[in-house]
Amino acid sequence: MNRNLITRSLQQFCCALALFTLTSFNASAQTFKEIVMDVHKEVTCGCCVGWIAHMDEQGFASNVHDSRTLNSLKQQLGVLPKWQSCHTAVTSEGYVFEGHVPAKFIKQFIASPPAGALGLAAPGMPLGSPGMVIGNQFTPYNVILMKKDGSSEVYASIATAEEQY
Repeated sequence: MNRNLITRSLQQFCCALALFTLTSFNASAQTFKEIVMDVHKEVTCGCCVGWIAHMDEQGFASNVHDSRTLNSLKQQLGVLPKWQSCHTAVTSEGYVFEGHVPAKFIKQFIASPPAGALGLAAPGMPLGSPGMVIGNQFTPYNVILMKKDGSSEVYASIATAEEQY
């Protein structure tokens, strides 16, 4: 066989392989826009709308549901009272994100969910957290890893507003 023909065939094969690899990688990579969260909130909650805007800015998509039975939904999902906040977001995989959890930590969680995890929570309504911004006010808070067995641990400690982003 001609040496030029072999070289050209090898080059074509390598190009085809590289194109296939890139196409396969892009097709299998999930973007956060493909992760749709069902966000359940009270109809009058403005801070929930602020948190949803934060999530949208970070590349997530949300289906918003105004709920009159939010507490029963939280109970059904396994969100204990000590973890609760004003809104509850649920992914199609069943992971729960309670309250004003920054998108940064949701992305980390989704990239590598811990075994036995229910989701993450920012209990209460921490001042200065996404959706709860009032001027320059900030209260340090913890993001809690909620576990399906009812236990929990600190997933992240946020000491400054800048650590959220």
